[in-house]
Amino acid sequence: MPVSEDDRPVLLVLRALKLGDLLVAVPALHALRRAYPAHRLLYAAQDWLEDALALVGGYELLPTHGLDVPLALPPGRVDVAVNLHGRGPESESRIEALRPQRVISHASDRRPGPLWEDDIHERQRWARLLQWHGIEADSADFRLNLPSARTDRPAATVVHPGAAYGSRLWPEDRFAEVAAELALADHDVVFTGSAAERPRAARIAALAGLGGDVVLAGQQSLSAFAALIADARLVVSADTGAAHLATAYRRPSVVLFGPASPDHWGPPPGPHTVLTKPGLRRGDTFAVEPDPALLGVEVHEVLAAVRGLGLL
Repeated sequence: MPVSEDDRPVLLVLRALKLGDLLVAVPALHALRRAYPAHRLLYAAQDWLEDALALVGGYELLPTHGLDVPLALPPGRVDVAVNLHGRGPESESRIEALRPQRVISHASDRRPGPLWEDDIHERQRWARLLQWHGIEADSADFRLNLPSARTDRPAATVVHPGAAYGSRLWPEDRFAEVAAELALADHDVVFTGSAAERPRAARIAALAGLGGDVVLAGQQSLSAFAALIADARLVVSADTGAAHLATAYRRPSVVLFGPASPDHWGPPPGPHTVLTKPGLRRGDTFAVEPDPALLGVEVHEVLAAVRGLGLL
């Protein structure tokens, strides 16, 4: 990162996590951009998020693969460091090593800040952090810029059957049954996901009786994926980045929750329906098997939710 070529003071945001984590932090990122208009804004996260970060506006990506390596900035170069990663000693030590002039973080043995609250929505968590430090922030300010290129599948119904962990994987046969019913109702169904998720998406498309041309998983850049969702007729997804993009672009969505609570990660009021069985929730994000709260959701409930959105 050639920071020496720019003499503006640097504001660094540490959040070396995934797409959904970036998207729930958007209100805080907008607030920081407004509060520090003269600063160079860096966002420390995995490099594959660069396209998504561009949709926030105003930030440059500092490639950072987790917290196991130091941040690629010389000590003393950062003016303001913002810990949106968490509250643990690992993220604190990475920020301390930069020797910033100001640190915005939750309370710790070394730093003042608001106390961490467990029972709070993630968008509100990070807006509340900034508010405590005297920065105006609105947790409802979560919209993204539109991608510069439009999608070549306008008004598609996006079925996103993958997830980072098995605990969030709704059964393939249920996704297939939903997709088949939507296709019969003249929805232009497509299946999205990463390259690693392409085999799962292809199996579901085959079970649904749909051709391989509807399987877009592994064939889109992140910006193309965002453009697809920004113009989608409907998004059906687990609690993943796809669902958060539907929120950011206010596209109708049905979101299936397993180990995580929608009270902490769910969409705001709008054209979104959350389905889960909270009484069955085990809550182990890293489990191999789907969470019982997810398995408790039946196909007819998903179709009823689509009908409730006026799309079936």
